[in-house]
Amino acid sequence: MLPKGLQDALNEQIKNELYSAYLYLGMSAYFEATNLPGFAHWMRVQAREEVSHAMKFFDFINDREGRVQLQAISQPPGDFRSPLDAFQQALEHERRVTGNIRHLRELAMQTSDYEAEPLLEWFIGEQVEEEKTASSIGEQLKRVGDQGVGLLILDRELGQRKASANET
Repeated sequence: MLPKGLQDALNEQIKNELYSAYLYLGMSAYFEATNLPGFAHWMRVQAREEVSHAMKFFDFINDREGRVQLQAISQPPGDFRSPLDAFQQALEHERRVTGNIRHLRELAMQTSDYEAEPLLEWFIGEQVEEEKTASSIGEQLKRVGDQGVGLLILDRELGQRKASANET
């Protein structure tokens, strides 16, 4: 059985993951509106990945005989100063998510919920990847700027992103 405090925190994380999806959909809409279809595609794939993350928590709670309680999701920002601004905000967001995952792991350890550890270890590794990717794209945007051939090449490259195997 899932400890109540951990269950509540996992339900909060479902909301956080779905907010992440909502945020990335908002960024996708921004990129569509600014005629950067590759960036828009990349963000759509990212949004789907975040939904799959929410479902991992959803399934875990149910598998542990807990109760999923969905919460309201806030409206994400929809306008950004530039592609770089969007990726800087994505990186800041991913860093907050990393903090949330760390908190969940600490809570699982405090309640001796050893069954949660494999799930949370997976998410810790995933967050390393998420932060690295957002940071890397942000650094590339710093180099190429907000206009020109470099931006178009990066847009084409980001448009090649495939969905990851762990998305359901």
